[in-house]
Amino acid sequence: MEKEQSDLDRDRQYCELCGKMENLLRCGRCRSSFYCSKEHQKQHWKKHKLICKEADRAAQLPKQKPEQAPASGDNKAPEKSREKKSPEPADRAATTNTEAPGGVGDRPGEDGSNNTATPNGQTSSSPQKLAMEYIVPCMNKHGVCVVDNFLGAEIGLGILENVKALHKTGKFTDGQLVSQKSETSKDIRGDKITWIEGREAGCEKIRFLMSRMDDLIRHCNGKLGNYTINGRTKAMVACYPGDGTGYVRHVDNPNGDGRCVTCIYYLNKDWNAKEHGGLLRIFPEGKAQFADIEPKFDRLLLFWSDRRNPHEVQPAFATRYAITVWYFDADERARAKEKYLTGAGEKGVKVELDKPSDPS
Repeated sequence: MEKEQSDLDRDRQYCELCGKMENLLRCGRCRSSFYCSKEHQKQHWKKHKLICKEADRAAQLPKQKPEQAPASGDNKAPEKSREKKSPEPADRAATTNTEAPGGVGDRPGEDGSNNTATPNGQTSSSPQKLAMEYIVPCMNKHGVCVVDNFLGAEIGLGILENVKALHKTGKFTDGQLVSQKSETSKDIRGDKITWIEGREAGCEKIRFLMSRMDDLIRHCNGKLGNYTINGRTKAMVACYPGDGTGYVRHVDNPNGDGRCVTCIYYLNKDWNAKEHGGLLRIFPEGKAQFADIEPKFDRLLLFWSDRRNPHEVQPAFATRYAITVWYFDADERARAKEKYLTGAGEKGVKVELDKPSDPS
């Protein structure tokens, strides 16, 4: 097996046991974890097998694009034989620009998806199946999770039309930072934003997106870390105008305002990161590597909102649209309500604590 890896790959992969980032091999069963040697894979198996089983079940689903190579060639092998299977070279990891620590690039909905597709490209997995077999184990292991082809091209285009129509109304305003003076905020974030409840005229498709996000979180609830999710913010519709602006490294919820999960939906057709920039770069706490997420059309991104996931939006050189919803943890939000009526973290997001939207 070849062991050559690009510098980019090495930056984003590490041995699950010792943290080494060179000459890695990938687990041939789940294809989402990496090891520097067969010995370290065997030593880590007692812990890894719990995650590996979840990933293995997801890998047995039909492929979305049959022409792509299977995620694992030995899914039907007996468990004991799988335990002894050598890891495969890490240089065969899926996707270059979206590989997050531990292999977030191998996921349902990716090109070569683990879901069956309907004619318009929408994944056929139910929200419950997607939540339980993919999002819950992925979030609990990595704190970051990416789902591609979330709603399908037809629905995604409808949402994009809603957003573009909103943009034309002139209702978008500069993203603000409560902790910063207004005249300096553009140096920190260059997006234009507007807040949507979902019942506004012309926002029917955005409302549908919000309901699908709520469905996912409802099925995940009680299984995402120790959180009990009881509400969310309105949807923040954001546009980077493509003039080279971005958003410097920051944390969504650094001060315990109640937000526990950040959920972002991207709307950018034919996005080319090399040409257009605009990557969301996440720096997971305690890890030497980072995760680059391209803002691709019909892509859903979830990550913990607190200090575990500092992140930045790199300069965008094409119009870049995204819709973000933050979900509340009940206990943290209750504590925040005691401290103030409206919480505003470093991100400058207005969190309405008195009238949350309830995904349940």
